[in-house]
Amino acid sequence: MGAFKAYDIRGIYGKDIDEDLAYRIGYFIARLLSSPFVVVGRDIRLSSESLHNSLVQGITDSGTDVYDLGLATTPMVYFATVFLKAEASVQITASHNPKEYNGFKISRSGALPVGGESGLKDLERMTKEEEIIISERKGTIKDCSYVKDEYISFLRPYASGLEDLNISIDCSSGMSSLIIKSLLGEERHYINDTFDGSFPAHEPNPLEEKNCKEIEAETVKNGSDCGVIYDGDADRVMFIDEKGNFIQPDYITAVIGKYYAGKGIIGNALQDIRTSRSTTEYLGNLGYNVTTWKVGHAFAKLKIREIDGVFGGELAGHYYFRDFFCCDSGIFASLLVLSVVNGLKKEGRTLSQLIEEIIRYANSGEINFRLENKDEAINALYSRFVDNDRPVRVLDFDGYRIEFDSWWFNVRKSNTEPYLRIVAEARTEELLNEKLDEIKSIIGRFN
Repeated sequence: MGAFKAYDIRGIYGKDIDEDLAYRIGYFIARLLSSPFVVVGRDIRLSSESLHNSLVQGITDSGTDVYDLGLATTPMVYFATVFLKAEASVQITASHNPKEYNGFKISRSGALPVGGESGLKDLERMTKEEEIIISERKGTIKDCSYVKDEYISFLRPYASGLEDLNISIDCSSGMSSLIIKSLLGEERHYINDTFDGSFPAHEPNPLEEKNCKEIEAETVKNGSDCGVIYDGDADRVMFIDEKGNFIQPDYITAVIGKYYAGKGIIGNALQDIRTSRSTTEYLGNLGYNVTTWKVGHAFAKLKIREIDGVFGGELAGHYYFRDFFCCDSGIFASLLVLSVVNGLKKEGRTLSQLIEEIIRYANSGEINFRLENKDEAINALYSRFVDNDRPVRVLDFDGYRIEFDSWWFNVRKSNTEPYLRIVAEARTEELLNEKLDEIKSIIGRFN
């Protein structure tokens, strides 16, 4: 697989991603998006500064100006795209991937994503095939690091009233450290809150259980009401309850629904195709009309605009907000969830008690299978459960979600990794295990 993916450009630095590619992306992006200037930010990965320099050189050699944010979270780049009325922006990051990775997230006017079907394929072709002719008029570089303070000012109202909460926070040695203390103050229990692009404590991917062990222990040790862990570029966030238990991220979508319902804001909500029925039913009971859609920010940001959604959430810990230009932000999401936890605390209740109210089904979480014959395995599962049984609903826009009265499962191919992914859910643990055994047996034939 090359560096150009369905959602962004990403790969191993020195193999899939290098300074030459960064330069070419920079040179052609202004032409792709017809933009007089490009907003640029970067994370703290060890290769990001060098890639940044080459990207900026490519942009200015095309005759286009650069509005340089310097170090930035990915959501800060989204904010800057809207704030500066930019028609193009690039964040240099590999998000939650290990230290040897890097990449580019590209947005257009309004912070709309540029994905595979909305420009990335054209950009890939341009970088491979088209000639570079350096402009006689070189672009200029404008220091826009002041946008960080504007972004903090935008977020600050959502952080008010949380002074009495006891919070443990893992910044994963990544970009959340740039602004989180300005919002929640220094007097919290922070860990891994120093920039380090080698990510010495753990990989910046909180969806992997091993990377949450430290924050789980810290939350219990500190007697915290809630633990929070951000990924490397702070566009994702996950939560630990007061008992030290990791909360499956799609349940947090329900918690965010509770936040907005408490403000009297009810309307449309978005969930991805892997989301638990527990979340769907909880949101439905609050009065939301829930739309199910494809996995990935390039799809979610367009869909939430289309349905005029109040918010949306994904199993991977991305949360989208109408209040934030229909973009995802780990820090924005965490402030809303902490507000709910604060309200629970005032009622003498805990986060774990709320999660127990939300969960009504046994859920497998996402299970990954590494195999070559993914399409054949998907077709075999479809044949077994659709052709032979009678599902009540089949969704076919991101793999398949095949639903029955008492259980359902989703099978899909990863857009970024060589995996087949399964999520299953049932009314009882026994039924879930029975169905999972059958699913695994079918997939096993294609290993």
